[in-house]
Amino acid sequence: MSSPAERYAAARRKAAQAAQFPALDEFALELGFDLDDFQREACQSLERGSGVLVCAPTGAGKTVVGEFAVHLALRGRPDDPVPAADATTSPARRKCFYTTPIKALSNQKYHDLVARYGAEQVGLLTGDNAINGDAPVVVMTTEVLRNMLYAGSSTLEGLAYVVMDEVHYLADRFRGGVWEEVIIHLPASVTLVSLSATVSNAEEFADWLVTVRGETAVVVSEHRPVPLWQHMLVGKRMFDLFHDADAARKHDVHPELLRYTRETARRLELGEGRSAGPGAGRRGPRWRGPLRPDIVDRLDREGLLPAILFIFSRAGCAAAVQQCLAAGLRLTSAEERAEIRRVVESRVTAIPGEDLSVLGYWEWLDGLERGLAAHHAGMLPVFKEVVEELFVRGLVKAVFATETLALGINMPARCVVLERLVKYNGEAHVDLTPGEYTQLTGRAGRRGIDVEGHAVVVWSPETDPRHVAGLASARTYPLRSSFRPSYNMAVNLVGTVGAEPARALLESSFAQFQADRSVVGLARQVQRNTETIEAYGAEAACHHGDFDEYFALRVAIADREKAIARQGQTQRKAAAVASLERLRVGDVIRVPSGRRAGLAVVLDPATGGFGEPRPLVLTQDRWAGRVSPGDFTTPAEVLARIRVPKHFNHRSPGARRDLAAEVSGTGLDRHGGRRGGRSRQVSGEDHQIAQLRTELRHHPCHACPEREEHARWAERRRRLERDTEELRERVSGRTGSLARTFDRIVALLTERGYLARDGAVTDAGRMLGRIWTEADLLVAECLRRGVWNGLSPAELASAVSVVVFEARRDVDERASLPRGPVADAVDETLKLWGEIEADEAARGLTATREPDLGFAWPVYRWARGEALAKVLGSGHEIDGEMPAGDFVRWARQVVDLLGQIADSGGATTELRSTARQAIAAVNRGVLAYHTSA
Repeated sequence: MSSPAERYAAARRKAAQAAQFPALDEFALELGFDLDDFQREACQSLERGSGVLVCAPTGAGKTVVGEFAVHLALRGRPDDPVPAADATTSPARRKCFYTTPIKALSNQKYHDLVARYGAEQVGLLTGDNAINGDAPVVVMTTEVLRNMLYAGSSTLEGLAYVVMDEVHYLADRFRGGVWEEVIIHLPASVTLVSLSATVSNAEEFADWLVTVRGETAVVVSEHRPVPLWQHMLVGKRMFDLFHDADAARKHDVHPELLRYTRETARRLELGEGRSAGPGAGRRGPRWRGPLRPDIVDRLDREGLLPAILFIFSRAGCAAAVQQCLAAGLRLTSAEERAEIRRVVESRVTAIPGEDLSVLGYWEWLDGLERGLAAHHAGMLPVFKEVVEELFVRGLVKAVFATETLALGINMPARCVVLERLVKYNGEAHVDLTPGEYTQLTGRAGRRGIDVEGHAVVVWSPETDPRHVAGLASARTYPLRSSFRPSYNMAVNLVGTVGAEPARALLESSFAQFQADRSVVGLARQVQRNTETIEAYGAEAACHHGDFDEYFALRVAIADREKAIARQGQTQRKAAAVASLERLRVGDVIRVPSGRRAGLAVVLDPATGGFGEPRPLVLTQDRWAGRVSPGDFTTPAEVLARIRVPKHFNHRSPGARRDLAAEVSGTGLDRHGGRRGGRSRQVSGEDHQIAQLRTELRHHPCHACPEREEHARWAERRRRLERDTEELRERVSGRTGSLARTFDRIVALLTERGYLARDGAVTDAGRMLGRIWTEADLLVAECLRRGVWNGLSPAELASAVSVVVFEARRDVDERASLPRGPVADAVDETLKLWGEIEADEAARGLTATREPDLGFAWPVYRWARGEALAKVLGSGHEIDGEMPAGDFVRWARQVVDLLGQIADSGGATTELRSTARQAIAAVNRGVLAYHTSA
């Protein structure tokens, strides 16, 4: 209890603050809760006229600072003169733009601000929506603001504040450069409010902001408003990761957890000697962790729902829901189930019934009514939005999600579960970084609802609790720029400020700022590596002869063997494709490898010509789906034939059961006499390898008794030499690197006629400056050469899709195309791409991505009005049908590019008209709903 004197002193301090910061005092009164210290500090800096960078954990309330910038803009300048003719006129109002990285966040923030300030004061500008764009407060995606700056839009007049929410997105390798473009190009009169997750180099980022934006206050808060408790689930036992807060600060793992996990791991190792069954092997019996339904049930019993369970696989998320349903889990009451159904039915009324069946609507609804759902990018956007809404309202209790949810809209939970600490990044399986761990677990703990949040990591023998403690304690991660000049950026910069000032602007980017700082450290590393290479060379020296020469022969043999193996793999793939193309309905085959290994009957041979053959089969285990050549290490052989009913429904469990019984009734062996695999029979050793091996055997060093020890040191030296050479290239390339890249881009654009010799932007350059896509130069060349002229709307949608689509995973063979005009247009596009790539290689520029044909058939069939089921089945996907969410996302990108073509001055009148017709043809069904949502 404070004394009267202390209360009086506090009141005086509060009055003094109110006098010094009147706008903040007004704003705080409207909030209905007390500001945290970091929020007050940031808002005071804003009211003083300074820019501000706020770094704070997820859920800490950073957006309050952005909303204060909105308040300042609407409040107007206190010293603005009031016209004498009308003393009641309010002070002149300034504008505030609130930018977000994704449309979902923009939509959410727009609704929040409308609820607070009214629809007449707030606008929304995204790729899909344009609402009240001239309002004093406009919420938009960052790309929209970038495009405004280059176009010199009149909407920028009166702009006083720009809030960049989630500014750490500038590290995104695909879109991050947009954030830097905006920060660099904003007029000096605009005050910038940057809101970021906690990053370890906030001071470095702020130093850069000061150089390009002037005075910028840095406000960093590590404090979570809702404490987060870390746990590990080992089998059926839950342990605290740390004993107390002091142990957490020291990264000291709970001793009981360490003892139990070591004992469990030791028991698994001892089991290796005792086990004699098929599960026994070099690594002992396989660890089976807790089942997903058991984890959800455990969380429910301990009062830890609602929870987000992160599974870094789309298929894994869907399987988790099915496992919980099969286990009979039900987390909702009758009233909640009725409300869930009401919400769902109100949101899907615009989707045709036949499409709902294709999308797995009934299974999805069954999960929702039980309080369970998946959430990943492959889902239809409206399905994801419904899951988000129901979860926020507490109706859905457990969501199985990929890491994309951590970047989405505000969806906090009481508990977050991480099934693994490894994820697939599109190229390889990699460990989670401390930053990713922080972002995922940051969802736990709902401010104003939960007293504390909980993060649970599921233990496995590969998971060291001390590693988890390191991830949990390292709450920050460095912000790394992904900025690089593009063709579109170059013509816009030259057209706006001229070539030389454009170079200076690029030199002022955060990317160059970081590059210049990092060169010193890289040079030191090169020196250390050089000394180590010399030491490795001394260890590899052999008194029998020149070991470098001997080791070079070993490397040449290994390289040749790899080349031959790749060639054999290609031949085996071709044989598998040919065998699948010959299959007919009723053929019984053996799938030799993969998850679906065993006997299967062909239901649909899939000989429609949509890329590689992917027949629809039913296995004797009752699984129905498409298999691909990747499942066949040897050609598919027809072992028998059985009758398949004419109107067989592979979605019917009863029909699958009966036909699977017939497959088993053939009496054929499930795995055959031998396992599918590489044939050991070699028609004769490669001549080049034979010659190299002869030289190797006759080399003096081959007889050295310490030959393998020397080879190990030589291999270490070879790897370090390769790494050091890369470091040298980075050192030489970093100083002034962006300006050099810009000069090369300008030279290429000048040669191709987009810039004149005197640096002026030509008509073609102005057209390129209005193309916003990764393959901007390729699109511009297609327009100039008339590649897409004369196509029908569906053909145009198909032809342009190849420059925007990018498959999630690499597929070895080229996808097929609709014959005729589309194939001709794509061939011409590929030819142009080849010319551009050659020019880029000659100048040392990063190559434009090769066109990807994988979406040409789906968007062609969709634009022609075909059913969703057929469209999704014609995608060039490794795993079978294209997920509906992927289809919608790529179709939206095709529509976006078609819109740019429809507005392009470089397109013919006929092509612009066709583009508008193509947009109308694509925007139907699930696309039309997504557009209006």
